[in-house]
Amino acid sequence: MRHRVGGRKLQRTSAHRLALFRNMSAALIKHEQITTTVAKAKELRPYVEKLITLAKKGGLSNRRLAHSRLLDDAQLVKLFDVLAERYAGRNGGYTRVIKAGIRASDASPMAIIEFVDRDVSAKGQDSGPVMNDEDFDEAA
Repeated sequence: MRHRVGGRKLQRTSAHRLALFRNMSAALIKHEQITTTVAKAKELRPYVEKLITLAKKGGLSNRRLAHSRLLDDAQLVKLFDVLAERYAGRNGGYTRVIKAGIRASDASPMAIIEFVDRDVSAKGQDSGPVMNDEDFDEAA
């Protein structure tokens, strides 16, 4: 019996699921908005909100605990310095999941997960330069 065993398995092993949430939470903290499937977004929400709660409490032990769950030093700094201050007056509900239609390739329901009161300029950071036709001619 699996009474009171929560969470979706998402067709992955436990290690793969852990890595998935670490990478997705780092991407969400970096860009403050990501597009994924509805199931992944709903599972990611409590993972990220617990990280923000740790950051709001502050302290070295909470920073180390958040680092063990995030494993991204740059995003850890943003989490504790920027996001903790932004949500200091809010008691939970730091993220929202917005349904975004159906993916064309496999008809999977898609969603956008984003921070409430997000920084719009954070989206697309470090996506790299956009190359046009002239850049391809120079590279060749």
